[in-house]
Amino acid sequence: MSDKVHVVWQHYDVTSSDRAAIKGQKPCVIWLTGLSGSGKSTVGGHLDSYLHSQGYHSYILDGDNVRHGLNKDLTFSEEDRIENIRRVGEASKLMADAGLILITAFISPFRADRAMVRELFEPGQFIEVFVNAPLEVCEQRDVKGLYKKARAGEIKDFTGISSPYEAPDAAEIQVNTGDQTVEESVETIIEYLNANGYLKKP
Repeated sequence: MSDKVHVVWQHYDVTSSDRAAIKGQKPCVIWLTGLSGSGKSTVGGHLDSYLHSQGYHSYILDGDNVRHGLNKDLTFSEEDRIENIRRVGEASKLMADAGLILITAFISPFRADRAMVRELFEPGQFIEVFVNAPLEVCEQRDVKGLYKKARAGEIKDFTGISSPYEAPDAAEIQVNTGDQTVEESVETIIEYLNANGYLKKP
């Protein structure tokens, strides 16, 4: 018999709706996906700063930062990359339950992995944002020097070079960071949040 049969969900009086109401916002996860160098962390950071400046309760989970702690035991094998996204999805669900607007910045190259995370959330709580920039633009930026290493064969299974990136079929939002400024990209996301009732404070 599995030990899991002895695990029972503990219910509490304060609900997710209660936590969201006191914050004056609609909790969600804003899932930024795109190639390395597309601008996910930059857009996410500016969005987080804007929300904070307006009095909203937001938090950002970044792919590199999470691998320093929660997921430091994981490699970049296909199996571990899937587990990386699964853990982030579960953590994101907890933060949304706490009433937060969560921003995540992960390459998350596979549609199946992003769909797996979406299934964790209530309808409307998962907002997929395709941070779209051409590979040549991302490679020109190469802010971390990763493309150069991948081209030299020093990094295996690197997304966009030796491993595929599966672009979203129907993301809620797309920002074209090859053409748009960071400010324009953030404004596009803010417009969506306002239009769909996520930001409720006057």
